[in-house]
Amino acid sequence: MVLDIVVLMDPIGSIRIAKDSTFAMLLEAQRRGHRLHYVCPGGLSLRDGVAIADVAPLAVFDDPDKWFELGTASHRELGHGDVVLVRTDPPVDGEYIHDTQILGLAQAAGAMVVNDPQGLRDYNEKLAALLFPQCCPPTLVSRDAAALKAFVATHGEAVLKPLDGMGGRSIFRARAGEPNLNVILETLVNRGTADGGRHLAMAQRYLPEIVQGDKRILLVDGEPVDYCLARIPQGDEFRGNLAAGGRGEGRPLTERDRWIAAQVGPEMKRRGMLFVGLDVIGDYLTEVNVTSPTCIRELDAQFGLNIAGMLFDAIEKRGPGTGDRGPGKPA
Repeated sequence: MVLDIVVLMDPIGSIRIAKDSTFAMLLEAQRRGHRLHYVCPGGLSLRDGVAIADVAPLAVFDDPDKWFELGTASHRELGHGDVVLVRTDPPVDGEYIHDTQILGLAQAAGAMVVNDPQGLRDYNEKLAALLFPQCCPPTLVSRDAAALKAFVATHGEAVLKPLDGMGGRSIFRARAGEPNLNVILETLVNRGTADGGRHLAMAQRYLPEIVQGDKRILLVDGEPVDYCLARIPQGDEFRGNLAAGGRGEGRPLTERDRWIAAQVGPEMKRRGMLFVGLDVIGDYLTEVNVTSPTCIRELDAQFGLNIAGMLFDAIEKRGPGTGDRGPGKPA
């Protein structure tokens, strides 16, 4: 059955197709004969309770000189038979939340939204890992700079980060007693708060296994892909994120990786989160990425996989008009 694939993504003209997972999904959908619709930036709206998107017909080409072609944009009511791929990058700010609320109405009208819009609201990518504390390193989330400082002192060395970052931005490695620790904590807790308010920040025990890579494990409908991409820090950088210059190296999953995936996967499936990225350092889960997980293209190229094909197998199995399975709905 031919599906209408509506993609909500960052501007398609600015992507790097060799590394873009959304592009891999679009290529696979087009290969299967599905119709592609590109949501124009800022193109979601609501009229009399009906979710509407300004969309343009889309064709994609695996060509770095010309990778897309758009037709004439028009209004489209989102509902039965539509599959909406939500692939915009964080931050998950007020505008993002409002878009998920509109997409929730599209879902209620019969659209399948991938990933589930309520899950996108519920699962902050840093905090979501803590739903599975048995998988995580010692972690503290607090607005209290003194408590965060004491955490660093207890563990000797920690990674400190905001809850709303991505790509390694504003992540700090700090040792107990170092002169800059107070400044780091002020930067994270008090950033942009002239009114005296404070932000939550996360402290995790530093994991020296980061030198072997920050592994990205992909879950498709709750099941792990057999290989992960280890993002390995380069030079004097401690962050493995590809956006921070890390080098990607594909590896088969370890037994511990599979155990972590088995802890997290069933809940992701239950909540309609069809495509999820787990970040694992050594033996520990550090993040659960639900907004726009990446690494499809790199793993496909290294191991001859078709991860987007796995995703569309799951989408087609659920069928058009089924929506996603939200909380309390049978898996």
